[in-house]
Amino acid sequence: MPIEAIAMLRRRMAALPARHPQRGPLLSSTAELYAVSRATLYRLLRGERRPRDAQRGDRGTPRVMAAAEIERWCEIIAAMKIRTTNRKGRHLSTVRILQLLVGHGIETPDGLQRLPSGRLTASTINRHMRRLGYDRERMTRQPPAVRFQAERSNALWHFDMSPSDLKQLATPPWIDPDRAGAPTLMLFSVVDDRSGVAWQEYRCVYGEDVEAALRFLFAAMSLKSDEADPFQGIPAVLYVDNGPVAKSAVFRRVMESLGVEVVTHMPAGSDGRRTTARAKGKVERPFRTVKDAHETLYHFHQPASEEEANRWLARFIRTYNLGDHRAEPRSRIEDWLAHLPPDGLRQMCAWERFCAFAREPERRAVGVDCRLTVAGVAYEVDPELAGETVVVWWGLFDQELWVEHGEERFGPFHPVGGPVPLHRYRRHRKSRREVRADRVGDLAQQLALPRSALSGEDDVVLIGALPMAAEHVPVRPFRDPDPFQELNFPTPLAAKRAIADEIRLPLGRLSDDDRGFIDALVARTLSRPELIAAVRERFPQGRKGGVGC
Repeated sequence: MPIEAIAMLRRRMAALPARHPQRGPLLSSTAELYAVSRATLYRLLRGERRPRDAQRGDRGTPRVMAAAEIERWCEIIAAMKIRTTNRKGRHLSTVRILQLLVGHGIETPDGLQRLPSGRLTASTINRHMRRLGYDRERMTRQPPAVRFQAERSNALWHFDMSPSDLKQLATPPWIDPDRAGAPTLMLFSVVDDRSGVAWQEYRCVYGEDVEAALRFLFAAMSLKSDEADPFQGIPAVLYVDNGPVAKSAVFRRVMESLGVEVVTHMPAGSDGRRTTARAKGKVERPFRTVKDAHETLYHFHQPASEEEANRWLARFIRTYNLGDHRAEPRSRIEDWLAHLPPDGLRQMCAWERFCAFAREPERRAVGVDCRLTVAGVAYEVDPELAGETVVVWWGLFDQELWVEHGEERFGPFHPVGGPVPLHRYRRHRKSRREVRADRVGDLAQQLALPRSALSGEDDVVLIGALPMAAEHVPVRPFRDPDPFQELNFPTPLAAKRAIADEIRLPLGRLSDDDRGFIDALVARTLSRPELIAAVRERFPQGRKGGVGC
């Protein structure tokens, strides 16, 4: 049906009231004329179809220069905008780029390119850049994102940590005396890529701590004490960000011992226009849910300890895992159970073996008494290592020590001695330094300073106390630059103008004696204070022509 006929029918229908008897016959005759149904006619009337605007036949074809040439200039200008873009998104404007291309040109792989003067304007080149797709929005648009999903459970875990909105506990379980403030309540989380099942725990840490991360991962991979929570096993791949945990050699060594491949996202700006260091949504989404639906309830009741906070959190995470899967018609935990590996999950090792993996190497020299100290703990090694420089492997979670010398490994060694048992603590004998410090501290409490040291009372001033050199110090008077002409008038004419303003009367209306006095005064000095004082004495208030009259 022609658009013109639809527009004419719409115009005729608009001229009739809503229930006019001629509307029905008009619609029937039009539908019969164009062999369409009444439903089709109603659909065409409701549409936004209208006659096309009249356009030039060469619309979109550049007339200033050839199409290939103008596209080449659009490409050069777009490249200059990208090259000059800073971190805040600022770049050269089209007008400035055209000035540079006309005045200086630009070096390209094809040689020096220089734009003839007056050939292109900013509005023309911007219009063609939008038409050809070289505008700023399309040049900086990221390539399409690729969504991935693992085929099996525990094939890929996302691991991350985020500070809790509670920030700190009222009574933290521990405080490092060497650091300021209480530890931060951090929320650790792993999320299975296939099912979206999450496991989260609270840990009080100072920053992103590797030891706390390893403890959390051991708890996440181990069999849970709650039989209703089947989530466990060692994943094949662990996806983390490029934080301190991923950069730790101990963390990498432990994951390698467990057979877990650690994958980190690419650094920012390492893949062209694509944002590589973007947030990992599959692990960030549970953080958002916990902070919105669970931690907001802390305004009513706050956990008293880390254990209580984890108990409340575990109850909420269990409910979260029973929620719907993002795409499948089942819950998250049901999807995790339905897509287990055919050969089963990789069971987590015991805590003792996990501690054996978490060891940090350090080069130390063994003393002549076969002893060395690591982290404040003394160990006694084999006698044959006395005086040698060895590599010690000390654990983050245990007190065992292994020693490597050349190709041979010795150990394990245990701490020598140990802490004093409870209720049998004995105080050390005070050393001479402690006795001396106590004596000085007692003396400091007994000292008293006279009040005259602050008030200055009862002081005796000696006249001849100053050195002889201080009595004959040569000085020069201060030379005032007077930049605003506050002390002297620059010219006699300016002085006379100031005198006229002071006596509020033109000098020509004064008597001959008064004018002679003013001329003699101006000829003698141009000092502003002296002139004003003499004028006020000559012309006192109340006299005709005097000050204030």
